[in-house]
Parts: sequence; C-alpha cells; structure tokens
Amino acid sequence: MTFISDYNSPLGKIVLASDGDNLIGLWFDGQKYFGSRLLPPIETRELSIFLTTKRWLDAYFAGENPDFVPPLRLIGTPFQQTVWQLLQKIPYGQTTTYGNLSREICKLTHRQRMSAQSVGGAVGRNPISIIVPCHRVVGADGALIGYAGGIERKQFLLELEC
Repeated sequence: MTFISDYNSPLGKIVLASDGDNLIGLWFDGQKYFGSRLLPPIETRELSIFLTTKRWLDAYFAGENPDFVPPLRLIGTPFQQTVWQLLQKIPYGQTTTYGNLSREICKLTHRQRMSAQSVGGAVGRNPISIIVPCHRVVGADGALIGYAGGIERKQFLLELEC
C-alpha cells in the first residue's frame, strides 16, 4: 500500500508518498513524472514520516539547511540509484553539472564515457524532489535547464539556498 499526504509550499502543492515507514516520493503537484512510482492501493493518511518530512520542508522553505534527512527509499534502476546517490552529495547552496555527474559515474563504474543526457534522464526521474537535490544540477555553462518541477521553481530553490 502507498500512503500520500499534501504539503502547501511557497511553490505550490507538494504531494508526499510513503510505503508506511519511508518517504518514497515528493513531487510538485502535476510535475513531469508525477507519481510515477505510486503503487495502488493509495490511501491518504497522516503518518509520522510525513510529519518528519513536513518539518524538514518547513525548515528548508524558511531558508535553513535542515540538519536531518527523513528516512528515504528511492525506487529505481541501479543506474538511477547511482545518480540519485550522487545528487545527495551535492552540498546545500552549491551546484554541479550534468557533465560532472557523468564523469563521477564513470569513475565509480570504471567506464570510459557516459553521456550527460543519460545522467539528465535519471536526474529528471528523481522521485524525491528537493530532499534529493536534483535542482542543484545545472548545464555546463551554468544555465538552469532540465527541472521536472519547472525552471521557475528550480531558480527559486537555488536562490533560497544562497
């Protein structure tokens, strides 16, 4: 069973999803790939994981760098898992590029090359926005590209962290 709860953020409604113990999803309402990992039956219920996540979001949107991370369960392919692990290492208030991530994955997997586009595909399918900070990935020239929640939201999140 999947449980969901809503959070009203300065950027609009956010939908949280849980397996009962862990956060498995955090999407802006209607964003690209919204709810792609939700498995029926789905029930709206206020769980402790949602209260913890909402406390994290309250601190984050107040301009703080939360000093804890709710329990997460990221559901995806092994490649996606690797990309999402790297996203979690991007420090608050900093950015990296899709190219840097692809080079890091090459080091981890002992590959010679990997396209930034394949990394971008995994970044875009991140099921736990904000907490797994896919908004901190920018183009090679620093351009704000490729955010499933919308470029305006990405810009807001990056400015919030400055």
